[in-house]
Amino acid sequence: MKSKIGQQLIIGIQGTTLSNDEVKLIGERNLGGVILFKRNCESPDQIRELTQEIQSLQAATSDRLPFFISIDMEGGRVSRLKPPFTQWPAVAHLGKIDSTSVAFKFAQSMGAELHSVGINLNFAPCIDVLSNPQNQVIGDRALSTKPEVVAKLGSALVRGYIKSHVLPCAKHFPGHGNTLLDSHEDLPVEEKNLADLEALEFEPFKKVIRARLDMLMVAHILYPNIDAEWPASLSEIFLRKILRDQLRYRNLVITDDLDMKALTRHHSKATIAVRAIKAGANILLYCNEPESPLIALEAIEKALADGEINRSMIEENHRKIVDLKKKTLSTLGDQTPNSNIIFPSHENIRLAEAIVAGSVPADLLSQAE
Repeated sequence: MKSKIGQQLIIGIQGTTLSNDEVKLIGERNLGGVILFKRNCESPDQIRELTQEIQSLQAATSDRLPFFISIDMEGGRVSRLKPPFTQWPAVAHLGKIDSTSVAFKFAQSMGAELHSVGINLNFAPCIDVLSNPQNQVIGDRALSTKPEVVAKLGSALVRGYIKSHVLPCAKHFPGHGNTLLDSHEDLPVEEKNLADLEALEFEPFKKVIRARLDMLMVAHILYPNIDAEWPASLSEIFLRKILRDQLRYRNLVITDDLDMKALTRHHSKATIAVRAIKAGANILLYCNEPESPLIALEAIEKALADGEINRSMIEENHRKIVDLKKKTLSTLGDQTPNSNIIFPSHENIRLAEAIVAGSVPADLLSQAE
């Protein structure tokens, strides 16, 4: 059962290569994958070597499956890769153009660069509706202030990433577009009720779910008129009753970083990990604090032994993750980066510049949907 729990964690690593402790943790505990940040990324060749090093640990795990190697690459402010990778603009520019072909091409082209260095999961697109113009946490990370535009373009972005053989992960359910407080610093509280969310925030999520979305990220936001006790990321009401039962989402749910102060200011790390599983999360994300994954693993193991967590929850989460990996990531050989992309990609730079200019020439869209 320990190995099944491990598959339910994605963790951050500290450097441009794996440390001995990271090799041991990832392999022996059968972790689900890693998330890369700027601290891990120096050049295309170095990232390719790092991702191959990570994937080589498959033989040391009980499941012997590829790892999720993930990153936050939205474009604009949320970009982890420096030149010679293309410097993609914020997706608000896509909203101004309002073209599904351009959005699809944006994601397909970005995804091709990620895939070429062994990254197989992108925590994008951001499909929050910017309903509060003072919201600087989201701001130009949002496609639009109009839910129908976010829904349409968000769905095209999902399809573009899938086309490039990178798993997209839409975020931040149930919607981060109205908040003022940054959940990295403390817990945002929203007074909206369920009818309010249904009228605005849920529309893009409904659309991307229909676009064959395999993973969705849930936010650390408290909605006291819906669940007065737990933020959405730790709420059975949001994850089971609303997302699963009402919106009929059947695929993987991952938390936002569980070390954010939105949670750690109010709960212990052990409580957060156990509560996330009980609420209905399939994968727990830990980005920056090396001690947190072990705390989470041990807390979940204890909760399982004490009967606080039902064994079937762990087994169902494990089954869903394994099924997705077998379906999309396949074998180690398929995870070996193999791309014709030469960095810098002048075609991608042209596309990025054209998106900022607000007009994309037809020749750049020749392979778009």
